Amino acid sequence: MFVPELRPWRAARPHVVRAANAVRPRLARAAEIVRPRLARVAAAVEPQVARLTQAAKPQLARITRPKVGRNVRSWQYTAGAATAGLALAAGVVTAAGPWDSTGQRTAERDRAAALERTGGADHGRTEESAHSSGSSGSSGSDGSSGTSDSAAGAPRPAPSAASVLAGLGGSAGAVKAAPNALPTGTGLAGVLKPLLSDPALGARHTAAVVDVATGKRLYGVGADTALTPASTTKIATAVAALSAMGAEHRLTTRAAFEADTKELVLVGGGDPTLTAREDAGDWASLRTLAASTATALKKRGITRVTLSYDTTLFAGPEVHPIGVNPNLAPVTALSADEGRTDDSASGPVTRVADPAADTTRKFAGFLKSAGVTTTTPGPSKATTRAQTLATVSSPPLSALVERMLTNSDNDIAEALARQTAVATGARADFGGAGKAVQAQLKKLGLPVKGAAFKDGSGLDREDRLTANLLTALLVKAGDPTRPDLRPVLTGLPIAGFTGTLSARYADGAAGVVRAKTGTLTGVNALAGTVVDQDGRLLAFALLTADTTDPTAAQAALDRTATALAGCGCR
Repeated sequence: MFVPELRPWRAARPHVVRAANAVRPRLARAAEIVRPRLARVAAAVEPQVARLTQAAKPQLARITRPKVGRNVRSWQYTAGAATAGLALAAGVVTAAGPWDSTGQRTAERDRAAALERTGGADHGRTEESAHSSGSSGSSGSDGSSGTSDSAAGAPRPAPSAASVLAGLGGSAGAVKAAPNALPTGTGLAGVLKPLLSDPALGARHTAAVVDVATGKRLYGVGADTALTPASTTKIATAVAALSAMGAEHRLTTRAAFEADTKELVLVGGGDPTLTAREDAGDWASLRTLAASTATALKKRGITRVTLSYDTTLFAGPEVHPIGVNPNLAPVTALSADEGRTDDSASGPVTRVADPAADTTRKFAGFLKSAGVTTTTPGPSKATTRAQTLATVSSPPLSALVERMLTNSDNDIAEALARQTAVATGARADFGGAGKAVQAQLKKLGLPVKGAAFKDGSGLDREDRLTANLLTALLVKAGDPTRPDLRPVLTGLPIAGFTGTLSARYADGAAGVVRAKTGTLTGVNALAGTVVDQDGRLLAFALLTADTTDPTAAQAALDRTATALAGCGCR
């Protein structure tokens, strides 16, 4: 029934091939859309998209604030997201970069190459350069890795895998507008009903399918019945946080100095991605904060301070109602590396009992290395008289949302739910955060009847969402007038390639299904988008209850999403 390994566009079943052929030109156009040369795109796209692009200029001008450094990349992201959202309205699927010169996502290219199992994904090297010595390790202009070949026995480069996405100007042909005729309820029921009747999906299930461009519900079974959503709750958390704070919002950790008492206070800004690791990447660095703080103290002739930490941005209990759990650290406004006790960046692992104290002890160590000694740190609160000596800020909220959705990161989810509470004036504890998320969704006009938010991550079994609300959230994220919500779509795991779907769909609709997973004991869920055989972008939500075999339930959900992708259903 399915192909034995991931070669998505050559060996898949005919209905998957048709879906792939339908999506290729639209993804190619989406690739062109997110390129910086927006003017050329406007001239090339079809008239409907061009008119929508012109209409969106006021929104784009309002949300973009070009700055230096990392803000430049944020501006590029926002501009791409705004224009990609317009393409969604015209029936073209959006897909975030980075893109290589063929219009293919580099992550998908490298993944496809790796599955050939013949070497590294080093596409930038020629056959000749693969055997030469002393090459540099810099990146190629086309985004290739350019790994050094100087080491003896270096692997030969992997052969270039067939493009997951068609190259711009390739043989895929011109982009065509999506058909006027939508899938019908009867057509969808004929395909989905037998699959949703699989006993692996438990005693109860609900489902909804909506056309993203029009917002019209095309299919529903119990779509207004609220069930435990598990981690699909993160879709709601993402929409609420982005709408409350904006895609460009950053979370700041600061060092404040009380001059009269010589107390240095490390003030938590609720950044769940703050890192103490040597290689901080794009995340806020505790080491950088310590170095800048030490420099500022030395300018004042100070080399010894009383060290404290301030976590008062968040309120209430830090431990989730499920108790101490490797899936989530205590929720606090000050935490480095999510309180992880190893070098992992995602997934369950033992966490430190007091992330704020642990983070401050690390901060003290970095200060000592920079020539400033401290007392043993304890909790405190910075006064209004305290002088801010140094700050570090997270990447924009858009990046945090994408990381949360792709990796199903519970720590980020709980932090963003509380940040939503802070932004809207609610109490920043578990209960207040849940109320803030629901209030924000109601403010957006979304169907929240029956919904209940007890946390931001979906770990609480008392959370309740409907399939109708989940699809409405996805449609809202595709609204061309709300480019600030686009990270909800671009952050969804990609079947067979990224995040929690990287090991699924290896013999199904890889690259076509993009969805958030949800798994608790007895609960399995899937909500996301597909492009059907005719090129329509559809949002879907599948919720189940009382499942007994999570592996079988996941496989049944994946078969259903695959069938939706391969279906015109008219």
